[in-house]
Amino acid sequence: WRSLYFSNQSVRLTMRSSIVWLVALFLVAQGSKFDAMVNDAKADVESRHGKIWVVMVAGSAGWMNYRHQSDVCHLYRLLTKHHGIPKAQVVVMMYNDIAFNKANKYPGQIINALHGTDVYEGTMIDYMGQDVNPENFLKVLRGEEMRVGSRKTLASGPKDHVFVNFVDHGDNGVLGFPNDELHLVDLNQTLHDMHRMGRYSQMLWYVEACFSGSMFQGLSPDLNMTALTAANSMESSYACVWDDDIGVFLGDCWSLNWMNNTEQIYPRLYKESVEQQYQIVKNMTTESHASVFGDLRRTYHDKLSVFLGHPFLGDELESPPPVLSPPRDPVATPDVLLETLRRRRDRLNLNVGMEIEYHEKMEEEARRTVLRIVVSVAGEGTAEDDGGDTGKRWEAEERQRINNPQCNKDVLSTFYRECYRRQTHPYITKYTYRLSNLCNSHNSKLIVDTIKRACTKFLA
Repeated sequence: WRSLYFSNQSVRLTMRSSIVWLVALFLVAQGSKFDAMVNDAKADVESRHGKIWVVMVAGSAGWMNYRHQSDVCHLYRLLTKHHGIPKAQVVVMMYNDIAFNKANKYPGQIINALHGTDVYEGTMIDYMGQDVNPENFLKVLRGEEMRVGSRKTLASGPKDHVFVNFVDHGDNGVLGFPNDELHLVDLNQTLHDMHRMGRYSQMLWYVEACFSGSMFQGLSPDLNMTALTAANSMESSYACVWDDDIGVFLGDCWSLNWMNNTEQIYPRLYKESVEQQYQIVKNMTTESHASVFGDLRRTYHDKLSVFLGHPFLGDELESPPPVLSPPRDPVATPDVLLETLRRRRDRLNLNVGMEIEYHEKMEEEARRTVLRIVVSVAGEGTAEDDGGDTGKRWEAEERQRINNPQCNKDVLSTFYRECYRRQTHPYITKYTYRLSNLCNSHNSKLIVDTIKRACTKFLA
């Protein structure tokens, strides 16, 4: 009977093993069918809507600009890990001096403001250091062959959708880069070139920068392109989420708000349109006036999934972690440098008094220098005058629309080069609009020559 018992047990085990194998084979077959369905769905989406291409730029350098690289790394993870956009279709420009900065208490990490987690790991940076410049950025947009960095470029075509995210400082008709600036006149030319060359079907810009609206005020609706900006042409954007432990602001208010909204609707990006997100985030962003420009007929009404990815088509995607807290503690971007130094002094007991005194002095000097230039160009004084009552009148003047982009470039480039670098003296953007305004009523050569005379002593 014992042999019969073990024989029966053996049969049962054999039958169980067979059933397990059959189930396993069935699941593998179903998995293969599911994979095939996913691949078919991907192919169908791409055949009808084209591919999604992404270009993202953190245009700053330096520890105090931590938030810009944090924003970009956060977005990179969101689009590639959670939304299923292939990394091969994402181009990243980032100076890459934060994660291993000597001031970083957590080497190799960049902390995300919404979740308090590292977002640097896994970020593939295509262009870093000196390669992060306006020329390379515009070449990437035009899909030109690159000879630096990873050499990745925007290989998009007439069926494809392009999403561009730019995060940095800005000025009137200017987007910042670590050692240079992108000017309105050059961006306009590139956007028209892209349209003419069929580099996209539709294009969406999200731009976090001061006065970012000034870059798109004249954007034609016929370019099939929509631009959403953190601020209008008259105001600053804002940094958010100060961290005493790290000693910096971790993010930018508008960017954190739109990424927060995107994560809240995950994975149903197909249910919210660009217009809906714009309105939601505009209401969330109380510090600046989020703005929209360009095509408000088609691109503006498309679903977010058209530009930010189709999570349901991704492979082994993860849901974003829950948000710890909404953005808080906003500070106008031109004031971040001085505010950071003051918080380091008052909260962290660091000896930065001389730095604070230096920048306070330089800001006042820059304000006076701009007024002297304006008064001199207007023929109401000389470049050596202090401005006086005439200067006060010009000081009250409001920002004007840029009517001569080439003059604006010539004038601001000269001021940055001859007087104060925007990268090291970010507060100057509160005053430089007065120089831009001159372009609407005076010859650019006159303005440029006056700047050079007024700023000779600053050359260094």
